[in-house]
Amino acid sequence: MATAKKSPAAPAKKAAAKPAAAAKPAAKKEAPAKAASKAAADKKPAAARKPNAAFMKEMNPSPQLAAVVGDKPLPRTEVTKKVWDYIKKQDLQDAQNRRMINADDKLKAVFGGKSQVSMFEMTKLISDHLK
Repeated sequence: MATAKKSPAAPAKKAAAKPAAAAKPAAKKEAPAKAASKAAADKKPAAARKPNAAFMKEMNPSPQLAAVVGDKPLPRTEVTKKVWDYIKKQDLQDAQNRRMINADDKLKAVFGGKSQVSMFEMTKLISDHLK
């Protein structure tokens, strides 16, 4: 029966807790965002990223592209890396607009006779030379 009685101190604690409870809703709004970001952060390491098989498939370069990257079969990603290595080694980026590539004789054959292409157009033109 002693458990049924409430002490007079208990209502005082509830009265003191109400102002703190008014401040808590703001804290509760932040907490779900933190929990969501923690959940997202937890998922990333758990699911290791696997490369797309289509990008890793080795493709044969055309004779024109083989003059730049070599004649061995390579994945698309490696072909792009080797073309960029060639462009940087030969200093073929435009000085004013670095997004533009100035083609030399080897690249002009790959770029379909164009003397200058954008780096975004370059990947499209290279893909035409991969089988």
